[in-house]
Amino acid sequence: MADASKPTPVKLICGIIAGRQELLTAAADALAESFGPVELTGEVVPFDLTTYYADQMGQALWRQFVAFGPLADPQALAEAKCQTNDIESRFAQASQNGDPPRPVNLDVGYVTASKLVLASMKNFAHRIYLDRGVYGEVTLLFRGGIWEPLEWTFPDYALGQYDEFLSAARNRLREQLRETSD
Repeated sequence: MADASKPTPVKLICGIIAGRQELLTAAADALAESFGPVELTGEVVPFDLTTYYADQMGQALWRQFVAFGPLADPQALAEAKCQTNDIESRFAQASQNGDPPRPVNLDVGYVTASKLVLASMKNFAHRIYLDRGVYGEVTLLFRGGIWEPLEWTFPDYALGQYDEFLSAARNRLREQLRETSD
């Protein structure tokens, strides 16, 4: 029988989607208040492979990823998703006339040496329940030096357009883990 062991810390990340680029910065600042300083910031890219959010957020959307400095316990993902939902609600409440009802979308997750895990409030066959109505999904695997999609991976992740950021977050995680083991 195997003994229970403490999980390896993870690198918390968040994908931010917004219709205006200045909202990406404002959302990153709000996230930093909850999760610690932003350590890595990804490139701003068009979020245009789906119209899923068009009714709530508008048509021309942008996406940017951020990673936070402190390492996290993977068990904290459910609480992190609840916090990002609260941040989204604050942005919605502060929106002005003419703004979409949902100014930002926050996709929180974490990177390990071998995978990307995202949080969701929606249950599907490939997701496992974590806590507080939150489910976890392994979205990408890191094998042979590359990020590999799974059959359920969202198209934008599967195309590899976020791989550079995810690899930077993975590399930083590995550095931090080495620093803490010395």
